[in-house]
Amino acid sequence: MLSQKHLLGLENVKKSDIELLLDTAESFKEIMDRDVKKVPTLRGKSIVNLFYEPSTRTRTSFELAGKYLSADTINFTSSASSVRKGESLKDTAKTLEMMGVDAVIIRHSSSGAASYLTRHVSASVINAGDGTHEHPTQALLDMLTVRERKGTLSGLKVAIIGDILHSRVARSNIFGFTKMGSEVYVAGPSTLMLPDIEQTGAKLAETIEEAVKDADVVIALRIQLERQQKALFPTIREYARLFGLNRDKLALARPDALLLHPGPVNRGIELTSEIIDGPQSVINQQVRSGVAVRMSVLYHLIGGSR
Repeated sequence: MLSQKHLLGLENVKKSDIELLLDTAESFKEIMDRDVKKVPTLRGKSIVNLFYEPSTRTRTSFELAGKYLSADTINFTSSASSVRKGESLKDTAKTLEMMGVDAVIIRHSSSGAASYLTRHVSASVINAGDGTHEHPTQALLDMLTVRERKGTLSGLKVAIIGDILHSRVARSNIFGFTKMGSEVYVAGPSTLMLPDIEQTGAKLAETIEEAVKDADVVIALRIQLERQQKALFPTIREYARLFGLNRDKLALARPDALLLHPGPVNRGIELTSEIIDGPQSVINQQVRSGVAVRMSVLYHLIGGSR
């Protein structure tokens, strides 16, 4: 049983809770291989996907996770709701509270939105990405993908490359992987780097090459153009040349290194097509892991273990 009612981030989640979520997710993958992908675990439970930002992978995988566990799943998008009429997050939360939902999965452009929601609903709140804060289930699916291929998360060198400053995925992965015994290196443009990055537990590499050298896992991040208030690098072409990953840079990692990306990938910018479709890429496996991880999170927060 998880020690918390909500999943807002991995910074304050115990290592034992992460292990429990990953172990359960691994067992849930068997359900995804069945002809009838349905178990009655969450029958009678209701889940709301409360998404204030566009999403394909995260929202769809949460929806499928709920349906595979027999929960009633409702999708809420701000563009087709009373939010367009000026309704606040607090008022929306109160409306959902009165409807008696069991879990609210929220994605929001403001850091801290998920935490704010916990003060206004009695349901379990799952953070599906809040501003530049955290995206815990993405890190969990990344860890599950790596653990399945490597057999462990302990003792690995993990390189995270790109827009660290705006990336909630980077923060959650740093907290998660370091907690599980990995050594995390980060690299990217100096204008896209957190000034206090080493306080998160990561090590700052001076170059992409230094971060990638002998790495067991390489995670490339999407350029967060929509979160940048001003241009933080000269051109997309220059970013691709200096900070994008290609075959030569990836060759600095271990021969069996895994290549991950949270998606969607900007081909030719963060990664070349050659390595996206290459043998080291586990980007498609990440999507599969995402459904299993979200099934695990829902199960432990509102299901049989609680």
